[in-house]
This record gives sequence, C-alpha cells and structure tokens, in this order.
Amino acid sequence: MRRGARATLLIVWLLALAGLGWMVSQRLKISTDLRSFMPAPTTPDQRLLMEQVGDGPGSRLLLLSISGQSDAQLAALSQGIAATLKNDKRYSQILNGSFDLGALDASLLPYRYLLSPTLDTQPLDEVYLADQLQQRLDDLSSPAASLLKGLLPRDPTLEMLKLAELWAPAKSPEVREGVWFSPQNEALLLVQTVAAGFDPGAQQQAIDGIQQAFHALPGSAGAKLELSGPGYFSVVVGAQTRHQADWIGRISTVGFIALLLLAYRSFSSLLLSALPIASAALAGIAALTVAFSEVHGITLAFGFTLLGVAQEYPIRVLSHRRAGEDAVQSVRALWPLLLTAIASACIAYLAFYASGVNGLKQLAVFTIVGLLVAGFSTRYLLPHLLPRRVRDVADMRWLAQARAFVDRLPRPRWIPVLVAAAIVLMLAVAPRPFWQNNLAALTPLPQAMLQHDARLREALGAPDVRYLLVLQASTEQGVLALSEKLQPQVDALVAKHAVDALELPSRYLPTVARQRTRQQQLPDPAILRKALNEALQGLPFRPDLFQPFLDDVQAARALPPLTPERYAQTPLGQRLDAMLLQRDGHWLGLGTVSGVHDVAALQALGKNTHGTVRLLDLKAASESLVVDYRTRILQALLVAAILLVFTITFALRSLRRAWHVLAPMTLATFLVLAVERVAGVEISLFHLVALILAGGLGLHYALFFERDTGDPAEQRRTLHATIVCVLSALLVFGMLAWATIPVLRAIGLTVSLGVAFHFCLSILMAPHAHASEE
Repeated sequence: MRRGARATLLIVWLLALAGLGWMVSQRLKISTDLRSFMPAPTTPDQRLLMEQVGDGPGSRLLLLSISGQSDAQLAALSQGIAATLKNDKRYSQILNGSFDLGALDASLLPYRYLLSPTLDTQPLDEVYLADQLQQRLDDLSSPAASLLKGLLPRDPTLEMLKLAELWAPAKSPEVREGVWFSPQNEALLLVQTVAAGFDPGAQQQAIDGIQQAFHALPGSAGAKLELSGPGYFSVVVGAQTRHQADWIGRISTVGFIALLLLAYRSFSSLLLSALPIASAALAGIAALTVAFSEVHGITLAFGFTLLGVAQEYPIRVLSHRRAGEDAVQSVRALWPLLLTAIASACIAYLAFYASGVNGLKQLAVFTIVGLLVAGFSTRYLLPHLLPRRVRDVADMRWLAQARAFVDRLPRPRWIPVLVAAAIVLMLAVAPRPFWQNNLAALTPLPQAMLQHDARLREALGAPDVRYLLVLQASTEQGVLALSEKLQPQVDALVAKHAVDALELPSRYLPTVARQRTRQQQLPDPAILRKALNEALQGLPFRPDLFQPFLDDVQAARALPPLTPERYAQTPLGQRLDAMLLQRDGHWLGLGTVSGVHDVAALQALGKNTHGTVRLLDLKAASESLVVDYRTRILQALLVAAILLVFTITFALRSLRRAWHVLAPMTLATFLVLAVERVAGVEISLFHLVALILAGGLGLHYALFFERDTGDPAEQRRTLHATIVCVLSALLVFGMLAWATIPVLRAIGLTVSLGVAFHFCLSILMAPHAHASEE
C-alpha cells in the first residue's frame, strides 16, 4: 500500500476510534450496584438476602463518631450534622439521641395515644393524672425544665417522650448535652441512607455529604469524624482496590512498553500495534452501551483484564514477519491459526453469558466483541500500516540457541500421565474446604476498622448485619399481629441476655385492632376534664394550661386507625416501610437483631409456628447463593469445553493434533488448581475467571507450538512470539500476585501460574520439532 493510502487508512482508523469514543462518552452509564454480579435468587431466603443486602436497614446504616473536643463542642457538632442531614434527600433517618418533635408532624401528634402502650395498662383517670402532674412539677425544677415547658400543655403524661424512647435504639448510649456519647467520650450518630448499601457509588456520595456537612460546621477543625458501617466498608474496599490496581497498572504498562521495545526495536510498530487493542476496548464498551442501559464498573475492570488475550494478536504478527516480506503476506499465513484461537477464546467467554448473571453477560459481550474486533483489525488493517522494513527475529543468535534447547527437550509419552497423577495426589492431600464461599474473605478490612465498627455497634445498639427474624402472614395486619404476639417471648430473650435487642415492626406501629382497643380506653371530654380538674387540686398549674391536651385526646377518640400507608409519610414511616415487605402473595415482617449471644434461642422462636417465624442467617444465605453461582458457571464452562473440543478438532482436521493442543491446556489448568489447593488457597469465583483467562492464553501457546511448518526459522519466530507473550503476561499478572487485596491477588497468582504451566506443558507435549538450523 502506498504511503498516501497508508496515511488515509490510519486517519480513517483514528477517526473511527474517535467516533466510538464520542459515542461511549455520550451513552455510557456506570453502575456500581454489586447485585448485578450476583445470580438471580432461587429460594425465598436468597431473594430476601438480595433485597436486604442492598435495601435492608442494616446495610444502609452509617455509624458516626466525633471526638477531640469538649462535650459541649461535640454535642454542638452532633446537632449541627443532624440538622444539616435532615434536609438532605440522601438520608432517610438521622438519630443522635436528641428528642425532636418533628419525628411526628402536627397532624399525627394526637395518634400518640393510639401508638403508646400506656393505655394498655393505665387509664387516663384522676389518680394517674395526679401522679403524672406531680412528676411534671418535680421535673420543672430539674435540668430538663426547658424541654418540658414546651411539651407540658399538650402532653402532661409525656407520651411523646415515651414514644421517642420506644423508637430509639433498644440499647441506647449515654445522653450528655442532649446527644449520645460513648464511654470513650465520642459523640455518636446513626445515619440511614436512602441509597442501597450495595451501591458503592451512591454510598460514596452519602459519605461525602456527611463529611462536607461536618467540615462546614464551626469548631470542626479541631474535631475528628470517623465513620463505619457496610456502605462505608464498600467504599473503603473499592478505594483500596482501585489504588493498588492503579499503581500496579502503571508499573506494568511501563514494563510492557519496555519489553516490546526491547523485542522489536521499533517505536512505530509499538504504537501501531496498540490500535487493535484500543479498537477492541472501545468497540466492546460501545456494544455494552447498545445492549445494556447501564454498564457495571466491574465489567469494565475485568473486561480489560480478559482482553489481555487480544494483545497476543499484534505480537504474533510482529514476531512472524520475515525480512523483506510484506506484513499482509505474513498475517495471511498466520490467519487460520489466529482465527482458531479467536473463535476458541470467544467460545470460552460465552460461558459467562450462559451463566444468566447480568454482570457476567455484560462481561461476555465486552470481551467477545473486543476479541473479534482486535482479531479482525489485526488481520485486515494493521498489516497495511506496519513499516515495510523490519528485522527478522529469527536471525537472533540467542533465539536460535533457545530453540535448539527446546528441540532437545525429551518428550516422553508418560508426561501427561505423570502430571495427571501429580494433580490427583495434590488435590487428595490438599486441606479442606475446596471452595471459598465467604464473600467477606475476598475483601478483608483492617482489623482496627472492624474493632472500631464492633465498638460503635455495641455502644449504639445498632442492628446485626447477619441475622434477621422473619415473620410471615397473608396481610400487613397479620404480620403486625404476629409481631405483637411474639413480643413477650422477645422480651424474655432480652431479659435472659440471649440478645441485646430485637426490634419488631409492631414497635413502630400497633395493629389496627390494638389501636382501636386503646382508642376505646380514652375517656369522653367531660369525664377527662373532670378527672383533670380533680388532679390539679393543690397544684400550682393554671386550669386552662392543659386545653391542648384535652383537644388532642378528643381528636384521638375520632381518628381512623393509623395504617402503614399513612404512617409511611412520616420520617419514622420509612423505617417501618423497610420492615414490612410484600412478596409472592404474602407479607413479611423483618425483625432486626442486635448483640446475638444465643443463636439457638433465637431459632427457637420459630418452633411450632409452621414457618411463619424463622431466623434468617444472611451469611448462610449468601454462601448458598455463591454455591448456586459457581454451579451455573461450572455448568456453562463444561458446555464451553465440549464446544471447544469440537472447534479445535474441526479446525485442525485431526484428533492427534487436537490432543497436542487441548491436553496441555487442560492439564495446566488443573495443575494450577492443584498447586493453589495444596498451598491452602480456597478457590473463589475470581479464581475461576482467572483460570478462563489463563486457559485462553495457554490455548494460543499450544496452537502455535503444535504447528510444524518444517521451517526452522519459522519455529524460532513462533518461540520468540510466545516468549514475548509469556513475559508480558507474567509482567502484568505477576505484579497483581503481589497485591494485598485478595481479589487482585487471586487473579494475579492464578494467571501467572497458569501462564508458566501452559508454556511449559505446551512445549513438552508438542510434536517433536526439527532441529533448528543455524
């Protein structure tokens, strides 16, 4: 191709990339909800797990502590944060121990007599009112007088305060200066976010809002704000992972560029060989934006990793060029083998799509489209742009010596048997368990952070993120009735210290029947006024002071019972809404648990209830979900493996040749598993992804080593290309193997071992090549 035509092709290619880049920038919407990478739940507990992981009250709870100042200053900061966040739509509830009449709007205040348990045991008669008024008189001479003066005319029996205490965390911290304090003299707050706990992006925005509100307060400069909770942990883990991946990526990129410059001594070839990879990445992302409304960030991260296979395509073209031969001719000879490798890799990645998991389906679309674009652009575009004059790598003296060494290696027929026996032996003696089902182990947190979270949870009485008590009935009222019936047993468990607290839905809203019963206990206006006047005898209160109280009781007598729908319009209603769910034609009530000391005692609550009450262990449910997830992937991989056998056999037209390609790839894959297992590594989903990537790389090595052209120079070019591919893979993934994040380490170690084993077995199990000629 003439220079003008080459320049035109390059410009058109770059413009196409720019167009794809513009399209991606306009259409790409990044999702961070990790539930996209979880399989569809198949059991009721798994469905509930997926909902609670994202939307449950425990997962959306952030625990805040403020330290470093005097109690008065810390209390002011606590109140300042609470006041700011209550006007922010990113937060559904903010608690710091202070009493706020805004928890119930004015129209709902008369409902306090239907919500408070007072009337269950005590009528509003003269004796009770006299006792309450005498207590209020005493209270007015206490430090709480300023608060009571505003409440007294409307609520002399302090039903609103009783409800505030009822709705506060069951195990509340000490109140000083009107807010919660820990034994370590920290001001404490509970903040519930609107965003799902499994959405790190939205949680990051919520955390940023809290920090901005804190730093905007006067006096915050000398104080220290610390956060904890599932949402905060997801943000921390994500930041740690990005940080390590970024610095490892930078070092690997520099090393990769240096390696290619050393291997080919051509800066222009290096730049041009990057075009197919860039095309693959942009085309893959563009395909995602067309096929999916949102693209998960993990899809992009893993997708770029899996596209590492595509970097071999231009490397093969560069290494296999002969001096004086046009690049188009070189790639034409390589194309049948490259096409087989591309098709085989796409079949392997189809296993992700067949898994049925949305995140993995995105991963399959990204990698398959990317590999096809990289392969076909390497075949039909790149050769026309490469420099005409190149150095033939086959003339390198060290390469000739290396090829001679490889050709002299013995290739006994019993090598596969020996390797297989070693695999079986290592798997047999490897410690158990084989699989890693605990998701938390993949993203461990610093011990100090976990200890801080445990301390704050104990101080605040925050709900446990592992256990839920699930109540089931045919209607909402049925759930609330079951909750009320269960309350005495729950109180007994708390008294026996089996749990620190167990919060049921009826704590926030009694049944309609219970409300009507309380309503019937309210005296009519004349009787109540007479009882109040008699109770006021001898007390210094004005007779007309309590008219708002009389009005509220009169209003409460005529109120329709409060329903969840009406209650949902209040701030506390959002809390109740999270505890009442309609699923599959029935209703569920979720009881949150704090401080579990006796799991068996909690499980006993469901005895003889015919499944209407059960303890849900979210950890066990998550592990069962992981098992189902892995089973789907393994089944899809089995189908992909069968298709791969037929594809390789058809492409090579020989079972014997297919054996020399598939046997080393299969043995190397199981050898990686065996070595990791005998070293005590439990195999996770990320190891499986890494094994698929390593298998794709190994397939390339075996395909090219199996090819025997009868040309010693071509054999040397094959060895050169494979060595460059192996070193580049080891450079990138070997760095990941040193990461402290288990996910990155699992991928790096698995691919590094796989590359080494695939390379060695592909050589040892390849047909004996002709000796290299000098």
